[in-house]
Amino acid sequence: MTGGVTAPRPVRILLVDDQPLLRTGFRMVLGAEADLDVVAEAGDGVEAVDLARRLLPDVVLMDVRMPRMDGVTATRTIVDARLPVRVLILTTFDLDEYVVGALRAGATGFLAKDVPAEDLVAAVRTVAAGDAVVTPRILRRLLDRFAAVLPDPEATPPRALSALTDREREVLVQVARGLSNAEIARALSVSETTVKTHVGHVLTKLGLRDRVQAVVLAYESGLVRPGA
Repeated sequence: MTGGVTAPRPVRILLVDDQPLLRTGFRMVLGAEADLDVVAEAGDGVEAVDLARRLLPDVVLMDVRMPRMDGVTATRTIVDARLPVRVLILTTFDLDEYVVGALRAGATGFLAKDVPAEDLVAAVRTVAAGDAVVTPRILRRLLDRFAAVLPDPEATPPRALSALTDREREVLVQVARGLSNAEIARALSVSETTVKTHVGHVLTKLGLRDRVQAVVLAYESGLVRPGA
């Protein structure tokens, strides 16, 4: 401590993957950062839930396909227990069949395992800070899958969306298109603080955990369509 200033506590991370070699690789990448600390590792979902309860890490890097308990079930268990833990899903596939299930279960982000090291580090920091992240190519393929089953955009919007003001709905559209708060502020000619307030209202009114779930709802409801 210098001059009465205390260094911020490192982000505490739980690594969950059934392949020890991959866990080792992730640990090396994350452990090289002064503000990140890998506090434990787990080889399956059951162990992950137990460690999450006991250690309360800030971020869980969660594999999807594992023995005993898969990553989606483990994520849902952690979220339902209301632990102060955020889950970042990792998968070998660009669009694993569990993607939507993981996001609905409460995952805060979704990354491919071959993501560049710097992007992995950035994603962990983003999730730890309270925001959500999805690898762009995964989000694009996720939305392509939605395209075949989305409702008619001319149909009456779901009742839940009627709770939003016109401005809040406009902000939701921009969030669904992948814009950051700063980009939305520029597009709508308002302050970034105002955008943050609107996003908070949208999440609260729609009962959503984060921006990722907001994106999914916007596309599922037909408010926004791929390519629009």
